[in-house]
Amino acid sequence: MPHIHIKSFKPVAMPARHEETAFNFLASNVVYKDEHLISVTLEDKSFFLLVKDGEKDVLLKSEKISRPSPTYIVKRALNAYAALSESEVLSSNVDDTSKNIHLEKDEALWSIHDFAKGFPEAKDVRIEVGFGSGRHLLHQAQENPDVLFIGIEIHKPSVEQALKQINILGLKNVILLDYDARLFLELVPSNIVSKIYVHFPVPWDKKPHRRVISTAFINESTRVLALQGQLELRTDSENYFAYSWETFISLNKAKLMVNKNQEIAISSKYEDRWKKMEKNIYDITLINEEISPKIKVGGSFEFSTGLDEARIMALNSTTEKTEGGFIHFERLYKTDDNRMMLRISMGSFERPEHLYVIVGSDKSYYFPTQPVPSQINFAVHKHLDGLIHG
Repeated sequence: MPHIHIKSFKPVAMPARHEETAFNFLASNVVYKDEHLISVTLEDKSFFLLVKDGEKDVLLKSEKISRPSPTYIVKRALNAYAALSESEVLSSNVDDTSKNIHLEKDEALWSIHDFAKGFPEAKDVRIEVGFGSGRHLLHQAQENPDVLFIGIEIHKPSVEQALKQINILGLKNVILLDYDARLFLELVPSNIVSKIYVHFPVPWDKKPHRRVISTAFINESTRVLALQGQLELRTDSENYFAYSWETFISLNKAKLMVNKNQEIAISSKYEDRWKKMEKNIYDITLINEEISPKIKVGGSFEFSTGLDEARIMALNSTTEKTEGGFIHFERLYKTDDNRMMLRISMGSFERPEHLYVIVGSDKSYYFPTQPVPSQINFAVHKHLDGLIHG
């Protein structure tokens, strides 16, 4: 992750600008005085830089929730703030901030809100969850030019590497998304996907609640799959296979296929590694045999107006449960322009979202994006608005 160590943190009067980088406001943690967030806008992307005071120096890096792609944008912002504040740089891994020639085009890189505005039309849609190096995703896209492939990956270097290859190969049938696949499926219309690939997901043996495969994920996958569409799990982990099989078989109705050490047209670099180690490869394939009803979702993420600092202060470090969901108030900040800002987890217990809520006297809004427009999120938002504004 790009970062810079500076001798001391020097706040600058905001809003401010250094060349093309705009610095909008500073937010300081109300409880932990050694933490600050700097609001940045660069190339139409808005995000935070994180400032963390240490014993001997100060760490300046990108903030995880709002971190944009490609990475060079963060690098430029870090260098811009160091230059603007005339900070003494002690060490840095931010060297080359130039835009890679193969990242000049980013039409294939979508945000979750692009999908919320309208799902792309295609005769056949396939989704790969966690595409990693992109070897399987790109091979399938080349072999099936009439199919729209949507690749989902939260590892940003992998997203950038795949985007480079898409531009080099001139592929027009691939969309990349840096987002939680479990949330993304809620925006996919029913019965339009022919295949969902989940190849070699992280086993999460010590944190099973983070696994992609779950009853909720399978049910949502079944809804978006066309008749005879398939959900394919491929794993080298015996524990993950056993857990997944138990999850699949617990469904009220399911058509399943199981294979062991089955060869496929293209293997990932991980699969090549496992084969060299003579590890077994397991496949579970669910075949959808039902037509699902269309989804009907409606609501608003608008907030009421007004700023009650005492009310917001009281919310910090608390958790509110709602019907089907929750809100956890993780951290509280105050901005240099007299607004309050909450870092929250919200939504369903199985598929929470991590966001900021910026509260001002005349306007309140989510940052860096609004939640996924699901019925649970709309209901949770309504409760959240009541907690903040009364």
